[in-house]
Amino acid sequence: MKQRIRTIVVAVLCIAVSAGLTVATFRTPTGVPADFNPASYRSDVIVTMFQANWKSVAKECTDTLGPEGVAYVQVSPPQESIKGTQWWTSYQPVSYNLNSKEGTEQEFKSMVATCKAAGVGVIADAVINHTTGVDQGSGTGTGGSSFDAKGDFPAIGYTAKDFHTCDTDVINYTDQENVQDCRVSGLQDLDTSSAHVRDTLASYFAKLLKYGVAGFRVDAVKHISNTDVLAIKKLVAQKTGRSLSDIWWMQEVIGNVSEAAAIQPKNYTRSGQVSEFQYAYQLKTFFSNSLVGGTKSIKDITSNLVPSDDAAIFVTNWDTERNGMTLTYRDENSYLLANAFMLAYPYSTPNIFSGYEYEKSDDGAPGATKTSVPDTTCGTGSDWTCTQRWTAIRGMIGWHNVAGSARMTDWHDDGDNVIGFGRGNRAYIVINNGENDATVSYSTSMPAGDYCNVYVSGDCSSKAHIGIDGKLNATVPAGSAVAIHVAATPSTWHGTAARDASDPDWYGN
Repeated sequence: MKQRIRTIVVAVLCIAVSAGLTVATFRTPTGVPADFNPASYRSDVIVTMFQANWKSVAKECTDTLGPEGVAYVQVSPPQESIKGTQWWTSYQPVSYNLNSKEGTEQEFKSMVATCKAAGVGVIADAVINHTTGVDQGSGTGTGGSSFDAKGDFPAIGYTAKDFHTCDTDVINYTDQENVQDCRVSGLQDLDTSSAHVRDTLASYFAKLLKYGVAGFRVDAVKHISNTDVLAIKKLVAQKTGRSLSDIWWMQEVIGNVSEAAAIQPKNYTRSGQVSEFQYAYQLKTFFSNSLVGGTKSIKDITSNLVPSDDAAIFVTNWDTERNGMTLTYRDENSYLLANAFMLAYPYSTPNIFSGYEYEKSDDGAPGATKTSVPDTTCGTGSDWTCTQRWTAIRGMIGWHNVAGSARMTDWHDDGDNVIGFGRGNRAYIVINNGENDATVSYSTSMPAGDYCNVYVSGDCSSKAHIGIDGKLNATVPAGSAVAIHVAATPSTWHGTAARDASDPDWYGN
């Protein structure tokens, strides 16, 4: 029902401190390479490069994502869309030709191949619930294909009979028929029960799989019946000769208990993973207030959520950062700590969002025109956030990969804004979301010795020590963290800089 496509994480074994060694001596555990290579610990981390063009994604796969051990990069919808500088124009398909603002079909194919060579799979965002908004009238898309507001899409082969007859907007989310047969904000709603529509969509998915994509993020799924979604996926399996479980399918299903039972996330897990929006909402609540307050603790964040294997998680995405429901880059240290928590806590597949700074919610990528997006630039003076390059994010990706499937251990907290926990004997993290420095003495399962604090620096200039008694004694600055793992020690780490050039100005302050 979903495909993890994981590389087995290298097992890291703890060894005891031999007699005669001093407290400060560290012996590299069995199974850890003498020269640490994060890519060798690759697991399941996803980075969403929102609105980045295909050339930039390919370059980032080679320069950053592959070397840092990122498993997948999620890209914006690759199909032809309406013209416009706004980001949401990419979510109004005109055809399923691969000529978009982000690049040509050949550039897309080249990107997939380049990323694959770097060890990074490409996840394509797929828009299958609708086509263009009726407010767009008629025109041509980014690839020159024509469309109109009456259901005529000659490049696809759609006519009015391929759309639901409801021509009003969705207004009642307690009514399944209204949600799934009417228009979302005026977007022409496809009749996904139609054999022709299903076959057309399945052929699009099959084409992308043929080009080598690793999986899909499927947009607006609760506006499609779960029966139709599963039927489309079965057709994809038939066209490609794959089993359903061999097609990775992450579905955007925004759960809300006040809405119709039939459109809740749990109803779509037969088709694949569902985006667990409640996880992101809770992260904002905890990191905006207290990590441990009264009867509520971030330790229990997954209570009442879908099972880990059925979920897809994130701190923010392009919708929620604009509607105020989740933390964003503007929340600075809390945002960074929330990403660190997501990468450290053993639940689901973590997705790191990398977008750009914006003033208005409609703002598209920096420098975007109606038909193209310029290359992504990172560093001083750029409006691209390049989150995947931040020092703490790089460090926590490696932390996550080394932790692998190890269970959570050694939980500690101060009853307020400081927490600490480990992942077996492989990794440990202390997060201080408070306004004051915190001095901690936490017992861990880590081998004794010195470790690099991968949250703070990329060259091991910041260190932490585990005593012979297994305790971590440290002072954690306000709004910061101590994150250590067995593959990052002064003798094995070969970072190049204390801070990355793409770190935001507020980082470390």
